[in-house]
Amino acid sequence: MQPFRDEVSARLGELAPRLLDRLDDMTARVVDVLHTSDPAYRRLSDRDAGELRCSARAGLERGIRSLVGAAAGDPRTMQREARQVGRRRAAQGVPLESVLRAYRLGGQVTWEALLEVSPPGDVLLLEVAGSVWRTNDAECAAVAEGYREEQLRRAEADDAARQRVLDGLLDGRGGDPAFERVAAELLGVPLEGRLLTVVALPDPAGEPTLADPGPALLRRGVRSVWGARSGAQVGVVVLGARRPDQVLGWLAALAGGPVGVSDVVEGVAAVAAAYRMAETAARTLPAGEPRVVTIDERLPEALLTNSPEISSRLVARSLGGLLELPDEERSVLLDTLAAFLAADGSPTRAAEALFCHRNTVMHRLRRIEAVTGRTTTDPRSRLLWQLALLGAGRQAVAHR
Repeated sequence: MQPFRDEVSARLGELAPRLLDRLDDMTARVVDVLHTSDPAYRRLSDRDAGELRCSARAGLERGIRSLVGAAAGDPRTMQREARQVGRRRAAQGVPLESVLRAYRLGGQVTWEALLEVSPPGDVLLLEVAGSVWRTNDAECAAVAEGYREEQLRRAEADDAARQRVLDGLLDGRGGDPAFERVAAELLGVPLEGRLLTVVALPDPAGEPTLADPGPALLRRGVRSVWGARSGAQVGVVVLGARRPDQVLGWLAALAGGPVGVSDVVEGVAAVAAAYRMAETAARTLPAGEPRVVTIDERLPEALLTNSPEISSRLVARSLGGLLELPDEERSVLLDTLAAFLAADGSPTRAAEALFCHRNTVMHRLRRIEAVTGRTTTDPRSRLLWQLALLGAGRQAVAHR
């Protein structure tokens, strides 16, 4: 605040004691107006009238003494105290608009009191008016800053608490009725009835691949809670009476990478198992593929994904020497085998899918039999080949 001219400083020095004598009346007026005109402050006053009265009185007194300080040429800031008030009101749940209105009211009451204790027509007060409102503006800015700091701190604390609760559900604590009640209250969703669990794997840089799923689903009327685990996004979706395929379609529109979805489960106690299903489904997809799949769509792949040692052995034993052939021949024979299996063992339909002659397919199949030591007519060999192709990441031509 800029120092006043000497005559203005002298006048304020005369008026300040009179203002301080009126401090209790000024406080009562501020509290009364807030109580009658603002529901948030009415609730605050009903809970703790003493705190509101003390806070209002301290703010008014700081404003008066700030004027005297400027008059003496020793400007001082009230920003620290105003930030503290902003943080406190944010913690109490008072809307920021109400807090700023209260500070404006304090400036108005201070100015009106200054007019009341001044001689009529005192032109020196014109210089003081700008200082009063500039001080009030600075206080309001500091209040808003403190308020937002506290909001951010509380949001971060709430996020951490929600993550801890979600971790508990994923770890199997949903069967504890007490934990279930706490979880439902803190997460803000009804954790009962039909639920889905969703896992979205991150991109190679570790960034999320499902774009703001919570708000996107809420716009569709679907409630959900989201967190993170092992770098992946994890969500629990409250289905209600909706069909799962509706939610899958909405998620597919958001997906930028592999997304796995569990089967529908009943109640929060089943969330841990649903999470494992969804994570497994997601991990059956190639890295980076923007696709949403359910566990039921990927059961064979899930078996192989959950048993990497067995999967590797299955691939090696079933495909045998095929994997050791030169790149070009290996690729042709694996594509032929995939097409043959997708065609239910029909060389003719496999040839159509591969855009080649049936005799070419027959020749390649004989080569496959010779290299692997298995026969195309043996049902068990076909089963092993199909699983081995899944394990090796080879998709049937007809399904591409």
